[in-house]
Amino acid sequence: MFQTLQWTGSALRLLDQTKLPMETVYVDIVDERQMWDAIKRLVVRGAPAIGVAAAFGVYLGVRGLDGDAKSFAKRLDEVSDYLKSSRPTAVNLAWAVDRVQRMGEKELILRECMAMIEQDKQRCRAIGEHGCEMLRSIKPSGEINLLTHCNAGALATVAYGTALAPVYVGIERGIKFHVYADETRPLLQGSRITAWELHHAGVPTTVLCDNMAATLMNQKEIDAVIVGADRIAANGDVANKIGTHGLAIVARHFNVPFFVAAPTSTIDPACPSGVCIPIEQRDATEVTRGFGRATAPDGVNVFNPAFDVTPHELVSAIITEHGIAKPPFKDEL
Repeated sequence: MFQTLQWTGSALRLLDQTKLPMETVYVDIVDERQMWDAIKRLVVRGAPAIGVAAAFGVYLGVRGLDGDAKSFAKRLDEVSDYLKSSRPTAVNLAWAVDRVQRMGEKELILRECMAMIEQDKQRCRAIGEHGCEMLRSIKPSGEINLLTHCNAGALATVAYGTALAPVYVGIERGIKFHVYADETRPLLQGSRITAWELHHAGVPTTVLCDNMAATLMNQKEIDAVIVGADRIAANGDVANKIGTHGLAIVARHFNVPFFVAAPTSTIDPACPSGVCIPIEQRDATEVTRGFGRATAPDGVNVFNPAFDVTPHELVSAIITEHGIAKPPFKDEL
């Protein structure tokens, strides 16, 4: 069975998700610069997973330090700020770095990192239990057909995932699922990662191009759409992988419930609405090149935001480890 990340005692071992689905390769990260690069290049990805990874990055950046407390504190601040610069949209990253930074001592930082691994497992399991019950309530019998976008499964967390956690918990309870996975352009996290993960778990999975979702819903195949989140504003606006907003619009048109699954650490109470959420812009070559070949003319302009913001009005419910939040979200989150 794969592991998204694992502490070896001297390094954080990551499953290199840039190699999926063709290769299963693990890399050992031994310092904060390697961690920054791994997060930026999407070796590790998914808001909860990069939060835990970045926390370990803080420890890796200060574990070799000896000397006075003032020098240690200065270095701790530098490493923390550096890691937070790797990906600005996912609030879990900054949340996790700030959490371990407050520990102030090497041993306490490592202890907190290890605690975060176990807590992430517990949170995702709880999300799965709440989400499974909700999905069964909208379809009391028979196979549940879900559409998801990007990857918010076990590979985006320490275990279980967020959007896919209800699937894994449901399977344990004997519920049958069929998951439709958007390929998720331009980096194909849906077809490369979600389909790979579900296939290994024995879950019936169908991959579709992003622009086929409306046709699928028009054929009445989908019981619900469920996605993860990289940041949730206080009013319930949701930043997630680019294409999520369009999917939510289509779901509303066809009266398909649109659910978001995320731990409460993804909720940013300091951000009143999605307008406040910084959107990462990715390199143009992610769009203009693929599989070693050009897919667009040289020199063409490229628009490549990594995320979009889905307005809270389009979200049917937000599933957290504490339960189900329903509109109006400003009173529920």
